[in-house]
Amino acid sequence: MTFSESEKVALRAGVAVGVAVSTYGFSFGALSVASGLTIWQTCVLSLFLFSGGSQFAVVGVLASGGVAAGWTAIASSAFLGLRNGIYSIRMAPIVATASWLKPLAAQLTIDESTAVALNQAEVRSQRVGFWTTGIAVFVGWNLTTLAGALVGNVLGDVDGLGLDAVAAAAFLGLLWPRLKQLQAGVVAAASAVLATILIPFAPPGVPVLAAAAVALVIGLTNAFRRREAGVEHPQPDDRSDPGEVPGLSTEEADS
Repeated sequence: MTFSESEKVALRAGVAVGVAVSTYGFSFGALSVASGLTIWQTCVLSLFLFSGGSQFAVVGVLASGGVAAGWTAIASSAFLGLRNGIYSIRMAPIVATASWLKPLAAQLTIDESTAVALNQAEVRSQRVGFWTTGIAVFVGWNLTTLAGALVGNVLGDVDGLGLDAVAAAAFLGLLWPRLKQLQAGVVAAASAVLATILIPFAPPGVPVLAAAAVALVIGLTNAFRRREAGVEHPQPDDRSDPGEVPGLSTEEADS
């Protein structure tokens, strides 16, 4: 199969993102075992849930509240996973795959595969970017999850090595590149403040749900994004920026 130059760019981007993101899987595997899940439960979580933020939310809540916090962990994970459903609306016309492949495409619709696809200028390149990134992250994430779970199981008490802080650090690593826009920064700051206030008083997992509610309210009102859109940026002329992806907003191209 011959790839065009733009498809080769998408292919390289997908592989690079896959390798980079997969490293977080090791941390997840170790932390999951430390939170009380078995190795096989940890691996099943990565195989079927396959959403970094949602997975870290599950083990983070279980680590602080134990099995009793299970329903809260599920709710927190579901809130964070809703974004993938929204991504699928945008990606469906781009992927346009056969019916029997749609379940696989749905499983691979994550932050990274969506971002790489939308940053390509041509539809064929977008498809290459989507599938390459999705497959690379899925394979790499599951392999490193298994490796992390095995290491965590051997180490036993990972809290003594500081791995109890891995979930927060890894989640921040996933979040940081998405804070370029004003609205994303406001959501992150408001959610962090509310969760910090609630942690001493609320049951485990409830601060995460409250933070998700803040994101939902701000997202529905879209106030800060409208404010950003109202700021005029001088342009040298009326032509589109050569680096801009046709048909995409600035937020989508930067995601």
